[in-house]
Amino acid sequence: MLRCAITDRTLFPGDESQRQTALCRQAALWAHRGFDLIQLREKDLDSAELAQLASRILAIITAASSPTRLLVNGSLQAALQSQAHGLHIPSLSPLLPDDVRRRYAALDLPAPIVTVSCHNLAEIQIARRNRADAVLFSPVFGKTVSGQIVTPATGIDALREACAAAAPIPVYALGGVTHENAAACLKAGAKGVAGIRLFV
Repeated sequence: MLRCAITDRTLFPGDESQRQTALCRQAALWAHRGFDLIQLREKDLDSAELAQLASRILAIITAASSPTRLLVNGSLQAALQSQAHGLHIPSLSPLLPDDVRRRYAALDLPAPIVTVSCHNLAEIQIARRNRADAVLFSPVFGKTVSGQIVTPATGIDALREACAAAAPIPVYALGGVTHENAAACLKAGAKGVAGIRLFV
């Protein structure tokens, strides 16, 4: 099962410095456990701050001799500046996977891993047409904030359809995934699972 850990430093206590240090400690655990991907998703940081944090995590991954790959969420500038392994493209972003690949190639960087957020079959088709390396399909089991549902679940049947439509591109199930329901996602065709709180 592929695993993609998505970061959220606000889950950790303390001031900004303490939260970033705690996140780096968590990233070290993921790297030592051989997670496939870490997605650095800290939307309130500007590109320079994001690149600096990405560089810290990349150093941790390198020191661990880990196969884990770090993707920056949304900020191509931060991904390039830190020389992250790739970029995650959020839904509604104008960026396309080939745009990212061209920018990496222009700086003579290794070919990036480019993942894409998808919420329906139309977005899956766009991701496939544009040769995404992987899709994060959500919210399979819905999205809750403080125990309240803020986004209804797409459901296992929708995940199954998404996986079939995306093939051969691997799909990660995201949104309300737990250790208990992860097996159902794999049975529906997902190659892996992704989450913020799932792996913390």
